[in-house]
Amino acid sequence: MKIELQNIKVSDLVDGYADNQEGGVVGYHGLLNIRPKYQREFIYSQAQAAAVIQTVMNGFPLNTMYWIALPDGNYEVMDGQQRTLSICQYISGDFSVDFGDSNPKNFFNLKNDEKDRLLNYCLTVYFCSGTESEKLAWFKTVNIAGEKLTDQELRNAVYAGPWVTDAKRHFSKTGCVASKLGGDYITGSPIRQELLEKVLKWIAATQGQTIEQYMADHQNDADALAEWTYFQNVISWIEAKFEKRTKLMKGLDWGRLYNEHKSDVLDKAVLEKRISELLRDDEVTNQKGVYEYVLTGKEKFLNLRSFDKRDMRRKYEEQQGICPLCHQHYEIEEMEGDHITPWSQGGKTEYSNLQMLCKKCNREKSNH
Repeated sequence: MKIELQNIKVSDLVDGYADNQEGGVVGYHGLLNIRPKYQREFIYSQAQAAAVIQTVMNGFPLNTMYWIALPDGNYEVMDGQQRTLSICQYISGDFSVDFGDSNPKNFFNLKNDEKDRLLNYCLTVYFCSGTESEKLAWFKTVNIAGEKLTDQELRNAVYAGPWVTDAKRHFSKTGCVASKLGGDYITGSPIRQELLEKVLKWIAATQGQTIEQYMADHQNDADALAEWTYFQNVISWIEAKFEKRTKLMKGLDWGRLYNEHKSDVLDKAVLEKRISELLRDDEVTNQKGVYEYVLTGKEKFLNLRSFDKRDMRRKYEEQQGICPLCHQHYEIEEMEGDHITPWSQGGKTEYSNLQMLCKKCNREKSNH
């Protein structure tokens, strides 16, 4: 990993500055990719942006910034994007700042010596180059200040290229097509790359890979059509197999469920009947878990209602501490409340259906 410290004048930073909206933002004589295409939007508040300008005008140091040195001689901002945008936008006249005299000024209202003070200010920038794994490890280490980058934002910078750019187009903008298509089922902020991260985690799992391994394999792909098609398939599967209940369905691990059960023979009408029954069952305390239950049959996802501790103490005394299966005596802490007739066979969580079993017997009964 090569790390080179540079002092960059603000005047050089803003030379060639252009905000092309979804096409990205560039600066530093047109060599610096400040915000790549479809990268997260400007998230500093007006007060935060003003604080950056006040810091510069007072000659105080800003936190160190990090730029990636690209093989073609260009650069990309790794850390410091929001501070960089604040400076460039101010000098472009996009907002005004109150310097303590209750008279907010934009750059063009400043006196010449004030403009010079701002333009001659030097930013401390580390130029970083190296392998993808070296850069990712380094950036995770230095990502400790400012608007902290998410893990996926770090990955996007390390594996930058046409594939990541196209993936962001689908998954990383407010109101992006993926958010519109799957917003009733999938959580995660597009502009903080949470939606993209989720989709990459799911599709990488189909190949037994981590997100980093998957991105390394596809970094030089021309587009992200495969990932977009996969996401559409996930959403189509959800809507083909389940009636929409947004409140219960939103945020479930749908990609994993799709990966594991897409080949299962599932009848939507049968699933709906069972789900409706479960949602009416007062024994089920985790209603969001009914979807995983109907796919796996594992009761742990339902968080079935448990027996009251007072009832368990009362039953323990009635049994005189004797487990009815192994006929041994135990302290109450060594026993658990058990449904005589299991929930799956219609048993209810009520006193008449309660027995106290030792933990060993209860585990063995549950496994049969």
